[in-house]
Amino acid sequence: MERFFKLKQHGTTIGKEFSAGFISYITVVYIIIVNATILAVAGIPMEAGIIATILTSFIGCVMIGLWSNTPILLIPGMGLNAMFTYTIVQSGGFTWQEGLAMVFVAGVIFVVIAFTPLAKVITSSIPASLKEAITIGIGILLILIGFDNAGIITSSEHTLLAIGDLSSPTVIITFIGLIITVLLFIKNVPGNLLLSILITSVLAILFGGSNVEGISLSTPDFSEYFGVFGQLSWAQAGNIIFWLTSISLAMVLVFENIGLIHGHTNMLKRPESSKKSLQATAVSVLSSGVFGTSPTVASVESAAGITAGGRTGLTSIVTGVMFLVSILFIPVIKMVPASAVSPILILIGVLMLQNIVNISMEDFTESFPALLIIVLIPLTYSIADGMAIGFIMYPVMKLLMGKGKEIHPALYMIAILFISNFVIQYVY
Repeated sequence: MERFFKLKQHGTTIGKEFSAGFISYITVVYIIIVNATILAVAGIPMEAGIIATILTSFIGCVMIGLWSNTPILLIPGMGLNAMFTYTIVQSGGFTWQEGLAMVFVAGVIFVVIAFTPLAKVITSSIPASLKEAITIGIGILLILIGFDNAGIITSSEHTLLAIGDLSSPTVIITFIGLIITVLLFIKNVPGNLLLSILITSVLAILFGGSNVEGISLSTPDFSEYFGVFGQLSWAQAGNIIFWLTSISLAMVLVFENIGLIHGHTNMLKRPESSKKSLQATAVSVLSSGVFGTSPTVASVESAAGITAGGRTGLTSIVTGVMFLVSILFIPVIKMVPASAVSPILILIGVLMLQNIVNISMEDFTESFPALLIIVLIPLTYSIADGMAIGFIMYPVMKLLMGKGKEIHPALYMIAILFISNFVIQYVY
């Protein structure tokens, strides 16, 4: 194990990797229920969606752990599942079986890019300011998700967002958990994030912030899943919209994952790992369509395991195995309250904001597009849409200021692709 994962070289131990893997699992396990619920709207049976999510997450995490030796998690992506259900199936009029075929096609395109020089060309064409902005924007999005899940902020008809009910047990326990989390982190207590989750969960149970009644072991109905596995439909393969939508989905996948993987490998200080991480992510997307779910991504919450000390693929493998075992423990998983997970997400988000010092504010043609990405990722609740606006604005600003030579030719094509994506999304 030491020889394969190079634990000493990366300054970690088996204990740290297992702890980080568990913390990673706790922060992303919500995807099992949430993703299955969204897929159910598209017509995929709930139990089948649960199994598809678990199996895809298991295979994705183990694959990237073995292939790239990084603690990155591959799970069905939030936003992409919404795109699958609401854009492709409901608005586009395709069946979920045809949607799965599109996921497969997008995966093939992604694999071609990831395993050829195209990946290097695309990555090198992205300016450093935009790469840093993606990391920061994701950090703010994590903070927003943390506050939203805990009920500290809520939607408002007049101001978009407003303060939530500060008297609710969940909000109070979240604030207490946040203080505990920050203190344990500052003092560098071993297993600080895991300890924070455990303490906050106990407080939630004691003070009514979590319901433990009716907890029991159960297994999903696999008979439904056999009606979803491998059920890709090519009935619309002669339809041009089928292929345009597949290309659009592939484009969102490529750029979102490039941004996410850059952020995670940057946290690890191992940028050389990004190539294999991207390759594993691409193959995972390919398998998503076969296993019956929306595409996987290099999860934002991977930062939780990295912050907890995860440095190698062992962290991802531990998380993947726990996903597989969770088939038996879905009711128990639901017992971990938002008030225990939210402080972790908020802390990670704050830590990711530190990258803003790497963006030069002296050149407005660099900083303005970057700041748009930072602001729009959380405001649109979409990494892909926030990135798109910044990537379009960057060459526009450079050209208007007579600095067109500073732009990599590939960036023009990227901007055009993002514009095309918006056209396809809103016209068709």
